[in-house]
Amino acid sequence: MPGTTDEASAAGYRPLLFSIAYGMTGSVGDAEDIVQDAFLGWTRAQRAGTEIAAPKAYLTTAVTRLGINHLSSARVRRETYVGDWLPEPVVVTSDGPGTGPAEHAELADSLSMAFLVLLESLSPVERAVFVLREVFGYGYPDVAEIVGKTEANCRQIFARARRRIASGRQARDSAPSPARRVEGEEFARRFFEAAEGGDMEALLGMLAPDVVFHGDGGGKARAVGKPVAEARRVVKLLVGGLRRVRILGATLRPARVNGRPGFVIYDAEGRVVSVVGLDIADGVVRSIHSVANPDKLGHIGPVSDLTRMPEK
Repeated sequence: MPGTTDEASAAGYRPLLFSIAYGMTGSVGDAEDIVQDAFLGWTRAQRAGTEIAAPKAYLTTAVTRLGINHLSSARVRRETYVGDWLPEPVVVTSDGPGTGPAEHAELADSLSMAFLVLLESLSPVERAVFVLREVFGYGYPDVAEIVGKTEANCRQIFARARRRIASGRQARDSAPSPARRVEGEEFARRFFEAAEGGDMEALLGMLAPDVVFHGDGGGKARAVGKPVAEARRVVKLLVGGLRRVRILGATLRPARVNGRPGFVIYDAEGRVVSVVGLDIADGVVRSIHSVANPDKLGHIGPVSDLTRMPEK
């Protein structure tokens, strides 16, 4: 069958394509749909007799342009979003990946929750150029061909995008090395022990003074309505929230959330309540992101109704 070998080979690009689409959209489901649409287009082109000399370049271009189109419509929806909008988390627990192929999570390590939030300030084309260049290391000639701009224009777009998110640069961290990952997991273990034990002083020593807690319930689950700043306020929020978790019979399971330390909260029946990720830099927690919106948790497993808001 013509193209069979090429199709098998092209399937190996899926993890990379997923991470590009996820970097563009911040949504696991939308990223998977975009990758699937790109492959469908590639298959149709082959069946129509179109010779594709470079499948990787063809698919990367398709995914990026589909992502740009998606963002143009998604921006309108996010303007009416209830509360803080956070990305859908890419989760890996001790039991294995929670979002499909493990490679998805590995390649998404460069896309922390904090970094994805910063990318929301960019236009769709700026985001595409910045993600391709900054995260995936594409050269300007390749970026220009993918987004359909001149190389000089892409250089200008990248510089503009970098300036726009410069104020939040400390939240952008490279993918953790194995050693840093182990160190981060040990820090997270001590952090969660202190939080569950209600040790406020220990927690204060682990939080940056200007730490910010972000919660995303999307109007469908109970969550903080706006970011909570300042270490003592965040400590009270954490300790109080975890105390309620224990009373309701829920449990915490350590996890990697977008390549960073975090945990998943499960109810007594083992259904997902929320996902919490920590952004750690210089030995302290800089920000905390908690996703409770049930629409953003279904790719991890069955979703709990423990914190679900009553329908109006």
